Amino acid sequence: MLLDFDLKPSDKLAAIDDAGAQLTYGDLVALRGQLSSVLPPRELVFCLCENRVGALAGFLALYDCKDVCLLLSAHIDSGLLAALCETYHPSYFWMPESKAPEFNYDIVHRFHGYVLCKTGQQAPAMHVDLSMLMTTSGTTGSPKLVRHKYGNIESNARNVASVFGWTEDERGIIDLPMQYTMGLNVILSHLYAGAMVLLAEANLMSPKLWQFIKEKKGTNLTGVPFSYEILQRLRFTRMDLPYLTTLAEGGGKLPDSLFKTFAEYAEVSGKRFFATFGTTETSARLAYLPPKDAATHIGSIGQAIPEGKLLLVDDDGCEITQSDQEGELLYEGPNVTMGYGTCIEDLQKGDEFCGVYATGDIARRDDDGYFYIVGRKKRFLKLYGLRVSLDQSEKIISEHFGVECACTGDDTQMRIYVTDAHLVEDVQNLMVEKTGLKAKSFEVKAIDAIPRFESGKVNYRLLS
Repeated sequence: MLLDFDLKPSDKLAAIDDAGAQLTYGDLVALRGQLSSVLPPRELVFCLCENRVGALAGFLALYDCKDVCLLLSAHIDSGLLAALCETYHPSYFWMPESKAPEFNYDIVHRFHGYVLCKTGQQAPAMHVDLSMLMTTSGTTGSPKLVRHKYGNIESNARNVASVFGWTEDERGIIDLPMQYTMGLNVILSHLYAGAMVLLAEANLMSPKLWQFIKEKKGTNLTGVPFSYEILQRLRFTRMDLPYLTTLAEGGGKLPDSLFKTFAEYAEVSGKRFFATFGTTETSARLAYLPPKDAATHIGSIGQAIPEGKLLLVDDDGCEITQSDQEGELLYEGPNVTMGYGTCIEDLQKGDEFCGVYATGDIARRDDDGYFYIVGRKKRFLKLYGLRVSLDQSEKIISEHFGVECACTGDDTQMRIYVTDAHLVEDVQNLMVEKTGLKAKSFEVKAIDAIPRFESGKVNYRLLS
């Protein structure tokens, strides 16, 4: 079975959710047997996910049954879901029972508030190695999917558990959505170790989440950069969380000021701060910074996870071996997925990445062999002949003014969005000072909030 669930003590708790439901490793094994008796392998199943034991158990059991799941939010817009159904023709749904009345499907199995429904459509033809599907970061309504093969999530769970040193005594806090690649990896790396996960639908701003963490003695918390912005507002470093031993960050680059704050907090409080980096195309994580070096390597993503390799290449594809030279970051490893899919025919494709993924990130490597992300390959503008990084501009503004911001634009003008109307003129003056360009190169707008996806990443499409 996946992650050797059948070899773990059957009465050991695998998951508890903040609605009070519990799941043992024995329950996972039993559900696998139940589902295999009501549906054949190689069906295409749309899993409408919540951070609930029913959602998690269903996905894990279906994966073991060799059915192919597409993980989606249970709260996905109905129009977007209809478009995905029209594109890919799912033969089954695994969904909250409360949503079943919205669909005219036959229910064939029930488990912990979730139901398996038969749509009446025939499963599409799929490649024998295709194991699951996920949306690319932040595109839950897009038909573009990442195609996983067997071994991807397993190797990432194994290697991440090794890096973190997870044991069966861990109680991992899961407030990131399980259909988000980082959330799923946090879950699987804990279950690989035979540990327990605490599934929370409540968000970081909710007192219910913190009560849940304290009552269930959560030992570690993983967040994306936006999570850490919220933690800082909540004065997390003053909280009394005696069982919490580890903080981890991933899903994007953390501003250096926040990185420093939490690295130093971990150092003085006897906890561990792990900075990690990854993508959906690499089954979540591809790099990590050892906690002992966090305070002295602010902003670094560290080194490749076990079984993986990181390298930099120049514009001609030649490897860069010198320190402090910028190039595109490439990753090789068993967690690299098969490629993308945008239509039903793509589900029959084989492995197009062949174990190597070009991240599209521009990075450099220091003398210690640790990598730093500088920006995105495509997140640059050429203003009056000067190449300007949108990511670096965001960093300059947010760290100078302590304000949320997002930068977009084209080669005629950079558009800067901030959440404080009083700073519009000051932000423009700062960018003129930093770049030497004319004021008309920058249009600054004040908006109520920076639009974000459920992963916490900025939704630049809405800003455009």
